[in-house]
Amino acid sequence: MGLRDEKKQATRAAIADAALGLFLARGFDRVTVADVADVARVSVNTVFNYFPTKEDLLFDRRSEVVGRLAAVVADRPPGESAVGAVRRAFLDALDRREPTLGLDPGMVAFWRVVDDSPALQARLRQLNEWAETALADALAVGAAEGDPAPRVAAAVLAGVDRALHGEIRRRMLAGEEPEEVRAAVTAAARRAFDMAASGLGDYPG
Repeated sequence: MGLRDEKKQATRAAIADAALGLFLARGFDRVTVADVADVARVSVNTVFNYFPTKEDLLFDRRSEVVGRLAAVVADRPPGESAVGAVRRAFLDALDRREPTLGLDPGMVAFWRVVDDSPALQARLRQLNEWAETALADALAVGAAEGDPAPRVAAAVLAGVDRALHGEIRRRMLAGEEPEEVRAAVTAAARRAFDMAASGLGDYPG
């Protein structure tokens, strides 16, 4: 990585950190982009150069969120079903305590900011919709034109993934210990993916 890219990455991180601190302290709706720019010591235009919307300041890993399931399916080894790939990836993430799952108690404050803001809730729904569409596109590779199966399978798999992440969030907000949450969600994931496999089988085969 060159010096120019390093500086850009550092600026982006500084803006995101400033925004998160303000949102946690005041709530999303009571913070302006100008407030974030002031704390990060950049211009408002610079903020928007890195983050197209105010909501993206909190969901600053948008591209990872949207492309995660699609990448899992696209990169699966030959012979592995879509259900098998998503199941494997989710259980592996639980085993290694992947930070983005939200098993850290520090994530509780983050989710409370989201729950208190209709704008952030709407943005989260939009990100989930984009992720499902990206997954459907990945599943459609090689499928017949107009075949609804990729969209159906994507809806099932994205729905299971969304429900499991929601269960982590619900339990963490309720004050459960991270290891208790991890164990409970691991069991729930095995059952949920078994249910999905009973319908989708080895799709796309």
